[in-house]
Amino acid sequence: MNYIDAIVLGIIQGLTEFLPVSSSGHLELAKAILGDQKVPQESLTFTVVLHFATALSTIVIFWKEILQIFRGLFQFKKNEEFEFSIKIIVSMIPAVLVGLLFEEELEEFFTGNVLLVGFMLLITGLLLLLADKAKNTDKPVSYLNALIIGLSQAIAMLPGISRSGATISTSVLLGVDRTKAARFSFLMVVPLIFGKVAKDFSDGVISFGDENFLVMTVGFLAAFVSGLIACKWMIALVQKSKLYYFSIYCFTIGIIAIAYSYFYL
Repeated sequence: MNYIDAIVLGIIQGLTEFLPVSSSGHLELAKAILGDQKVPQESLTFTVVLHFATALSTIVIFWKEILQIFRGLFQFKKNEEFEFSIKIIVSMIPAVLVGLLFEEELEEFFTGNVLLVGFMLLITGLLLLLADKAKNTDKPVSYLNALIIGLSQAIAMLPGISRSGATISTSVLLGVDRTKAARFSFLMVVPLIFGKVAKDFSDGVISFGDENFLVMTVGFLAAFVSGLIACKWMIALVQKSKLYYFSIYCFTIGIIAIAYSYFYL
């Protein structure tokens, strides 16, 4: 992978992370089009690095909310901040278990598998379509909701299943307020991404001496900057717009990806 490819992939990650259209799915489609021939572990590692960049941009935008989470977690008082912190932890459990138990199997999905991404985008489109028809409420996230939303996040580790789309759709279908659902969705992934990056550094998967480190750094910066630019107005777009429009987009890209895999690969 060269620097131009890294920049393109970084920008794609930054622009699609905050929309319910699967940033990892778009990355896999872009990798296939750009002819990325990396082995599964290296491909997944680069994807994680780009997600780390947008996680950092999320922290910059939501620093007040994240500070409240830490403050609430260490207060050990039964208040709204403490309960929200515990719910974030509960939501992480399914994804952590899947990531630890099926790490090698997950790596195999990150090899530019266009056909898989296409079908998963169709599933994302269906989820968004169902959520769009759900009634708006002002219901907060409960502990059971947090666990169920966490299960959606674990399933969304597959490229093509939008993490934000799956978690927001699940929340809305459970009756959670859409604004609260979006906030919870974007915050629940930050600890997971940081944990994954820390694990990869400790295991030597990512290292400063890696020959691809500079390329990953360029992709990281592109994703971080584009994520900062896109974060605020894209979150507002998700909250204000109908999920129906995103479902149509996912159906369209999914069908194109399936056709591409059959006729051009």
